[in-house]
Amino acid sequence: MNRSKILTDGALLTAIYIVLLLISVFVPLIEIIATFLLPIPFVVFAYRYDWKPSLIMLAASVLLSSLFATIFSIPGTLLMGLGGIMIGSGMHKKLTPYETWARGTFGFIIGLLFIFLISQLVFDVNWINEIDSLIDESMQMSKGLMDQVGLAGEAEEQLKLMQQQVEMLKNLIPVGVALIAIVLAFISQWIGYKVINRLERKKFFFPPFRNLRLPVSLVWIYFFAVILTLFNLDPSSIFYHAINNVLVLAGLLMTIQGFSFMFFYAHQKNKSKAIPTVIVIVTLLLPTFLLYLVRILGIIDIGFRLRDRISKE
Repeated sequence: MNRSKILTDGALLTAIYIVLLLISVFVPLIEIIATFLLPIPFVVFAYRYDWKPSLIMLAASVLLSSLFATIFSIPGTLLMGLGGIMIGSGMHKKLTPYETWARGTFGFIIGLLFIFLISQLVFDVNWINEIDSLIDESMQMSKGLMDQVGLAGEAEEQLKLMQQQVEMLKNLIPVGVALIAIVLAFISQWIGYKVINRLERKKFFFPPFRNLRLPVSLVWIYFFAVILTLFNLDPSSIFYHAINNVLVLAGLLMTIQGFSFMFFYAHQKNKSKAIPTVIVIVTLLLPTFLLYLVRILGIIDIGFRLRDRISKE
C-alpha cells in the first residue's frame, strides 16, 4: 500500500472535513447541508483504505477541529467520524448495503454515546437534567395557559396525564438515539454512494425497498422481550426500561419489514406502487390499530419466509 498516497488522501480529506465543519458552524442557510456532508470524507477514506488508517485521520480531525472551530466540535467530529468510518469500512469489505447500513448505525450510536459522555464529564452538561428542566418549564407554561382560558379545574388532571406520557417518552430515549443513528447512517451512506460512484466510477446503490429482509433473530428478540413483559417487573428498574426499549425498537423494525413486504407483494403481482404507498400513508395517519397489523405482517414475513413462498408460486 502506497503510504505517500494514503498520507496525501488523508490530508486532503481531513482538510475537506474541516472546511465542511467551519461551514456548518459559521455559515447560515447552508449549514444543514454541510452537516449532512460531514461524514463523507471519512466514508471515502475508509472505503479506500479500511478502518485502521481512518482512525488516524479521525484523530487528526479531532485535533484540527478543536483548533480551527471550537472545542465543542470535538464530540460532533467523533460522531461523524465513527459513523463515516464504519460505513466506508463496510463498503471496503464489500458488504451488502443493508449490512453496511447496520455497521454505520452502530458507529453513529457509539458516536452519540461519546457525545453524552463528553458532555457530562468535560462540559458538565447532564442531558437528563436538561430534559427534566425543559419538561418542567413546558408543564408550567401549559398550566398557565389552561388557567388563562378558564380550565383550571381540568388542568390538574390533564397535566398529570401529560406527565405520565412525557415520562414514558423519556424512558424511551435509547430508542430515540437508535432512530437518530439509523437516519444519520442512511443519509450518510446514500450520499457516500453518490460521491464514490462519481470519484471511483463504481456502481454502489441501495436495493429496492421491497427487497429489505431483516434477520430472523429479530423475531426471537421481539418475542423474548414480550415474554419478559408478562412478568411483574419493577417499573422503576433499569431492566424494565431496557426491555421496553428493546420491544419498541424491534417492533418498529418489524413494522418497516411489513411495509417492505407490501411493496414486494405489489411488485410480484404487477400492481401499481401507488397501492402500497397509499397503504403506508393511511397506516401512518391511523396508527393506533393499523400499525399492529403491519407489524404482524412483518413478523410473518420474517419468521415464515412468506416472500419465499410467494416467489415459488
